[in-house]
Amino acid sequence: MSATAGQAADGVRSLADRFGIEPGMVVMEMGYDDDVDQDLRDALTDRCGELVDEDTDEVVDAVLLWYRDGDGDLFEMLVETLSPLADNGVVWLLTPKAGRDGHVEPSEISEAAPTAGLQQTSTVNAGKDWSGARLVLRRGAKAKK
Repeated sequence: MSATAGQAADGVRSLADRFGIEPGMVVMEMGYDDDVDQDLRDALTDRCGELVDEDTDEVVDAVLLWYRDGDGDLFEMLVETLSPLADNGVVWLLTPKAGRDGHVEPSEISEAAPTAGLQQTSTVNAGKDWSGARLVLRRGAKAKK
């Protein structure tokens, strides 16, 4: 078995691998602030290049949405991610882990995502203080926008 570019010899997947980010992908970032996980951002930009902001006119392959309790309406923010998102794109909802300032209850995510036309497929450890929920478009959701 051969390791991919992001895998170490011991089989540990890099952050970029865990997020499914490949060279050439366009990744949009929303909700950036000084508390984001810089190691994660560095790993992703090393893999795909600079992250684009929410004002981009490009179709994006993935969205990184940094969201903390108190950042506004989660449903509305998820809906905002859909316009530039490719039909097979992924939204990574990054929230502070339990016990950290700004922690978001999983029930809030499980309520807001389906209402926005997204479904959660997995979660990842996105750093020391952050968790990531992988959200994809529900079948037929893009056509309803």
